[in-house]
Amino acid sequence: MLELGIRISDDGKIYCGDLKINEAALAKVSNVDRRAIKSTIDLILDDKELSTIFKNIVPAGTLLKNIAKSLGLGVIEIESGEKSNGILASTSALIASKNINIRQAYAEDTYLEEDPVLTIITDEPVPGDIINEFLKLDNVKRVSIY
Repeated sequence: MLELGIRISDDGKIYCGDLKINEAALAKVSNVDRRAIKSTIDLILDDKELSTIFKNIVPAGTLLKNIAKSLGLGVIEIESGEKSNGILASTSALIASKNINIRQAYAEDTYLEEDPVLTIITDEPVPGDIINEFLKLDNVKRVSIY
């Protein structure tokens, strides 16, 4: 729900942005019974903290990663270690030093992912020889460029 920006309204309806999501459709894609969806909604609405969170979620927008090649853009995926402090700053500084513009950056949540990945979309494909420079940065475990 967090990843897709799915929220719950006061009356227990499910939305992604302004698009209403059918409980049965969500149950099918989640591979659970519809009643599991309904009971989860009820549980969320009965909990003040969860209710506040799930009533205020908004979708973050389109991640260009899967269509970047078709648009002539570059993609850099950087897997960081447990401590990823400063990873966005150091990677964006390296990219900027090559006079490449960043179009989009998406960082997976370090609390939700064991090995979070930072995905950076650039205005142009990035040369492969930059991989070694990324690997020299603190907390970088793996780099993919495509």
